[in-house]
Amino acid sequence: MKEGQLLFTIDPRPFEAALQQAQATLAQHQAAVAQAEANLARDQAQADNAAVEEERYKKLVDGGLIAREQYDQILTAHKSAVATVDADRAAVINAKAQVQADAAMVDNAKVQLSYTAIRAPIEGRTGNLLIHQGNVVKANDIGNPMVVINRVHPIYISFAVPERFLEQIKAARAAGPLGVEATPQGQSTVARGTLTFVNNTVDTTTGTIQLKATFENNDNALWPGQFAAVILTIRTEPGAIVVPSQAIQAGQQGQYVFVVKPDSTVESRPVEVAFANGPTTVLRRGVKAGEQVITDGQLRLVPGSKVDVKASGPTSSAPAGASR
Repeated sequence: MKEGQLLFTIDPRPFEAALQQAQATLAQHQAAVAQAEANLARDQAQADNAAVEEERYKKLVDGGLIAREQYDQILTAHKSAVATVDADRAAVINAKAQVQADAAMVDNAKVQLSYTAIRAPIEGRTGNLLIHQGNVVKANDIGNPMVVINRVHPIYISFAVPERFLEQIKAARAAGPLGVEATPQGQSTVARGTLTFVNNTVDTTTGTIQLKATFENNDNALWPGQFAAVILTIRTEPGAIVVPSQAIQAGQQGQYVFVVKPDSTVESRPVEVAFANGPTTVLRRGVKAGEQVITDGQLRLVPGSKVDVKASGPTSSAPAGASR
């Protein structure tokens, strides 16, 4: 569905008739303006002629060549002509104001007529039609939409993270766009987008902050209403040493791990944790790449204990397991 595409049509005949009536009234009053302007032009010419007559007779009466009564008649005719011109000007102004009002009525009628063609306000996917030809609709009926359009290009994913990460997110976002990956439930496709919204309040009932990410979704990997696993990347640690979080132990001297030596014995190695992310922990120092650490049964180990290295997993019954 493209933006502006026609969805529904409401019977336009009453609105077309109202528009035609408004246009006819506008044309009638436009003709009245032309008539009023013609009357003004005619009466202005008569007023100009009366002014010339008044000036000529004034000289004659001042010279005693005509009677005063004759001049008074000419003066009265001149004043009458001037008054008529003033009335004509007022009539022209009134007629033009009426035309402006009519033009507004025509514009309003056009707007009302345009509402009979309901077009898609956005590009997206339409769902089931909820009304059909012959149904009655009314304005602002929020509870009974005619059809629902969901935007899919781009598409938005809302998710929440614990509030303890808020400062890290704000700091990282200030440095540049943050990437977000989304994997729809039951699929292996990974969609990539960008964090575009951080809510302005923390949800006190859950202790989380709402975020939104925008995905171009050109391949339609994401669909409205889907659940997806979302990964927000705040920072990257190139060449980081990562161990399973269950390998980290706490002792009197700090945190440590049991490292498997080449002779299958273990040693206690102090470590410095950079940060933990759920099942994995990033170490700053203490373990080298490729070394094996114990992830299960640490309470039964002491430095120098010999172990059998077995793959860790829920079915393993060995007292100690190892994981790279």
